[in-house]
Amino acid sequence: MNLSGPIDFKPKLFSALAHYSFKKFKADLIAGLVVGIVALPLAIAFGIASGVSPTVGLITAIIGGFTVSALGGCSVQIGGPTGAFIVIVYNIIAQYSLEGLAIATLMAGLILVMMGVFHLGTVIKFIPYPIVVGFTAGIALTIFSTQINDFLGLGLRNMPSEFIPKWGVYLQNLDQINWTTFAVGAVSLLIIILTPKISKKLPGALISIIIVTAGAYLLQLLYPELHVDTIGDRFGNLPTDIPEPHGFELNMATINQLLPSAFTIAMLGAIESLLSATVADGVTGSRTNSNTELIGQGMANIVVPFFGGIPVTGAIARTMTNITNGGRTPVAGVIHALVLLLIFLFLMPLINLVPMACLAAVLIMVSYNMSGWRTVRGILKNPKSDITVLAVTFLLTVIFDLTIAIEIGMLLAVILFLRRVMENTQIKVYSEQLDITEGTEASTHELLNVATGVEIYEIDGPFFFGVATKFDEIMRTSMATKPIVRILRMRKVPFIDATGVHNLEIVIRSSQAEGIHVVLSGVNPNVHKVLEHANIEALVGADHICDHISKAVELANRIAQQSQPISLQQNS
Repeated sequence: MNLSGPIDFKPKLFSALAHYSFKKFKADLIAGLVVGIVALPLAIAFGIASGVSPTVGLITAIIGGFTVSALGGCSVQIGGPTGAFIVIVYNIIAQYSLEGLAIATLMAGLILVMMGVFHLGTVIKFIPYPIVVGFTAGIALTIFSTQINDFLGLGLRNMPSEFIPKWGVYLQNLDQINWTTFAVGAVSLLIIILTPKISKKLPGALISIIIVTAGAYLLQLLYPELHVDTIGDRFGNLPTDIPEPHGFELNMATINQLLPSAFTIAMLGAIESLLSATVADGVTGSRTNSNTELIGQGMANIVVPFFGGIPVTGAIARTMTNITNGGRTPVAGVIHALVLLLIFLFLMPLINLVPMACLAAVLIMVSYNMSGWRTVRGILKNPKSDITVLAVTFLLTVIFDLTIAIEIGMLLAVILFLRRVMENTQIKVYSEQLDITEGTEASTHELLNVATGVEIYEIDGPFFFGVATKFDEIMRTSMATKPIVRILRMRKVPFIDATGVHNLEIVIRSSQAEGIHVVLSGVNPNVHKVLEHANIEALVGADHICDHISKAVELANRIAQQSQPISLQQNS
């Protein structure tokens, strides 16, 4: 991961069009049509579950999906609203209104762009898998909880947003179940479950919506008293015009309030989109440019708020649908957005007839697929540390807040990463003899005699703040007698941070104060440059920095032999 260097922005669409053909277009066209149809019910359902109208969900899928495909770094990524954002979007709207959501989404887009610009596309590698599974499962349970009201037809209003109070209200009102609505929801869920058993290429959610909507409409005509709540009943007649871009007021107070939420949206977007891209690469054999993907995702989240949309990220299910139907270039994603646009312009009146219970069934199935219960079951066989991280992240997501879960999860990720690095960083102490071929594939041994009074400390791993204290403790307790020369062998130190430099300076100064010489060996160019800028080279002396251990031992032995008589006199 390199934070410097030129901006790594190379959208896959441009490279794909350079070698495009009619055969590729035909495959992309079919895939785009299928994905557009599959994305329709999901965009509507995610919009409603997030606390906005179905129109907003569709607008997000159209504009966000187009931008992700046009500017992203993955050839087959399909962008749009996803279940991961439902909880955070709903809470932001409840606290800060739609304008607050727009500002938070814009800020999240800027954060994603900056992550891509500063080459942080590999950030997903620093987040332990149990954390990702934990908050994904937590989001799934939260989504499931939000759909019980519409699925059972309880007709409750002003529901509490917290998980435990919400279920308390549900349990108190179970006697208000609308059995007609429940039957519609149950039939919808059954169709979604059974459709893949007939053909995995059939979009179960869309087929469920078509069949159940037609059935509910006929039921309404024949038995008006058996009315089921529909999208039109909840939201009125939906507009069929793309909204004009609009601005919003920005000030530091609002930015400070919304920054934690924006960070959560950005992290969720980065994690989900890069996970989706990684899965897609494994299937197609292509290679995603992670930095470009983050910039593309960021641009989508910058544009969408001006049209009233909600956050955008890569959608694993829709991306896999794209792949299985033959999509191999970003053109398929562009076509998917155009399909949704045509539906939005010409078929919106039909959307008004969709029962809310049917959309609840769609989201219940989404939450089941998101839960990853098989993965959770597998992690429960892992070490206790992984289980603890999974449980903590899951509970924080469900009981408290997704923002807290992301922040604590990231903190856990850092702690786990540092612990693993510290466990893998070894510090060995040598005296009398040193085998310079140790740790290599050499079949012969090459021994160096080390003079009395010379200590060699080999640091195997990064020399950062987590290891600096460990090194200091080992150095102070390694030998009972005071040495004449300390050799710090640093051939396996890939980098050194400010704390490591500070600790090294203290070691050198304290050693010199006691009359102990310090020799550095095998310092790689990057570390050498850091030491030079920090004036460590001047402190220890350029002649005391050797490029090979044999030179360092020769220098140390010479110093020890010259100092030995003085040492003996002092001891006597």
